[in-house]
Amino acid sequence: MSIKRVKPITPSQRGLIRLNKSLLNKGSLLKKEKIKLNKVSGRDNSGKIISYHRGGGHKKLYRKIDFIMRRNPIGIVSSIEYDPYRNSNIMSVYDFENKDYYYRLQPKYSSVGDIVESGTNVSPMNGNSLPLSKIPVGSYIHNVSLKKNGKSQVSRSAGTYSVLIEKTTNSSKIKMSSGEIKNISSQCYATIGEVSNGKFILTTIGKAGRSRWLNIRPTVRGVAMNPIDHPHGGGEGKTSGGRKSSVTPWGKPSRKGKKKRMAIKR
Repeated sequence: MSIKRVKPITPSQRGLIRLNKSLLNKGSLLKKEKIKLNKVSGRDNSGKIISYHRGGGHKKLYRKIDFIMRRNPIGIVSSIEYDPYRNSNIMSVYDFENKDYYYRLQPKYSSVGDIVESGTNVSPMNGNSLPLSKIPVGSYIHNVSLKKNGKSQVSRSAGTYSVLIEKTTNSSKIKMSSGEIKNISSQCYATIGEVSNGKFILTTIGKAGRSRWLNIRPTVRGVAMNPIDHPHGGGEGKTSGGRKSSVTPWGKPSRKGKKKRMAIKR
């Protein structure tokens, strides 16, 4: 997907970089695969806030994605759509065997009309899902499962991929985009290719209102508060540079540093 620049008619459009979504399908093809999720606004199951500066946002529906790729042997890509819950595009696939539709992550270079297959006896082509034991070493993969017969968990974000660097009969080593190397079972499934929409990282928000659409609320610095509201607050003028330590609103150190180990006397 290409990027486009907007003519700066307003100040918020100056320097704005967005994705060109003109080639995506208008609307959603599978109505039954969409569900409504309750808003949690950064709270856990007990109602406590664990992620701050969350709330509001535009209403959206969750698309059920098939992350267990062994039940759909062969299908054809019917449409490529936008998913509000993820930064990569998704595609609807028609399953010839089960006579049904389902959603999958769109690999890079996939388009409408492509054939996608899943199973142990399929060819390692772009978009096909098969065990790591059947994938050639050095291949780019995504949507990787970490457990045998488990759902895919690794390399699902836009533009990410992993590389199969080594494999044996029982285990395989994959190198993720972060550089981390994981040793997993060779029976774990993965999809050939990279995740689509890799230019998502080049986009800019442009204005504060777009952050509010994305369920992100403003963040206020501690030095701009009063002493009763934050340990960094108060003082005459700007006093942020003279502080020796940075702490959380509850007084705990927020910067990482070397921990001093106590000597053990014997």
